[in-house]
Amino acid sequence: MSAPGGVPVPGSERRPPAAAQLIGPADPYAPVEVTVVLRRRPDTGHGPLTRANFAARLGADPADVRAVEDFAARHGLTVRSVDPAARTVRLAGTVEQMNVAFGVALSRYQRGDRTFRGRQGEVRVPADLGGVVVAVLGLDERPQAQAHFEVAAAGTKGFPPQEVARRYSFPTDADGTGQTVAIIELGGGYTAADLDAYFTEQHLRRPQVVAVGVDGASNAPGDPADVEVALDIEVIGAVAQGARMVVYFGPNTSNGFYDAIAAAVHDTTNQPSVVSISWGGAESTWTDAAMDSYDALFADAATLRVSVYAAAGDQGSSDGVADGADHVDFPASSPHVLGCGGTTLTDTGETAWNEQATGHGATGGGVSRHFGLPSYQTGVGVPANPVGNPGRGVPDVAGDADPVTGYAIRAGGADEVVGGTSAVAPLW
Repeated sequence: MSAPGGVPVPGSERRPPAAAQLIGPADPYAPVEVTVVLRRRPDTGHGPLTRANFAARLGADPADVRAVEDFAARHGLTVRSVDPAARTVRLAGTVEQMNVAFGVALSRYQRGDRTFRGRQGEVRVPADLGGVVVAVLGLDERPQAQAHFEVAAAGTKGFPPQEVARRYSFPTDADGTGQTVAIIELGGGYTAADLDAYFTEQHLRRPQVVAVGVDGASNAPGDPADVEVALDIEVIGAVAQGARMVVYFGPNTSNGFYDAIAAAVHDTTNQPSVVSISWGGAESTWTDAAMDSYDALFADAATLRVSVYAAAGDQGSSDGVADGADHVDFPASSPHVLGCGGTTLTDTGETAWNEQATGHGATGGGVSRHFGLPSYQTGVGVPANPVGNPGRGVPDVAGDADPVTGYAIRAGGADEVVGGTSAVAPLW
């Protein structure tokens, strides 16, 4: 690789993958696809902002897109797609081409029985793209998120989702007809047979469910993440009878996750009004550039009056980071997302979910190190974050998440009881 030139993309620095062993340089001829995220342009339009006119008002500037296309041509990269609304240009090339184009040194790592491509340090772009490119996602293909569900022990008696809704006094006569809920998944799949059997057993209408594949992913049942997919669909379908669901399947990478959310937020065909996300990871596992890019995407959703709900995590205040410090989960920590925490719901009441001592998990939550205190949390007593600064507090809401008092679902042809904050996001 030639010596890196140009300017660094702010916030792009990657740390070495945790608990992974460096194998060596990545195969220089291996294919790579990345998502280049561009800056948002100022809104100079008039009248209501809709999905139909979003790209022209707040999407990528055509001049910025041309600049990235010219950059790609100079480095022999192929432009796979351009999405002005999502402000993305998808580029393809080899490891060697990406190393030179973005001033990185892509390597191979091993964690357990899995190998993956990763990087350390900053991403660089030519000076004329400084400030134009706000993130380059996908150079590093380490898994970006995990599903936040917990399977209960065999024999646990769970609640049907509609019973949980009744205990929270959700309106029993509400009808979701005419509304579309987007569900983001980074693995797994569902089968028609499971959904038919589940909703028949629950004496409920079988919802319409549509799968949308993003970046080569698809509805692919036969994976442990099938439990997550079933949990999301069956909770929403039971509580919001009549609502249509569109499940966006993306790869579990920094760009696959982004592209799946963007596909939902800017979907002019299905036009979801709600997005449910049951996947995430501790803020320390993300780059600042990635979190800011996602947050801008969630701001797009808010502008379009689309509500986004995200699970706050199932590993207590550490969020699974073994450094002895407190961490919060992203994307639940985005100020433009409703972070969903967990409780233990019993016949006699409700308490905060904290069953780590018995191996049954605990709600995630805390104060963000990355995002400042949003205006809507001013004056509500959010404490300082772990480094002593004001920060965005998580979660915003909570609901039943303890697997011991979890949800009765069906996945992979079997009835199970499942908890986790990934049940709370679809419930809300």
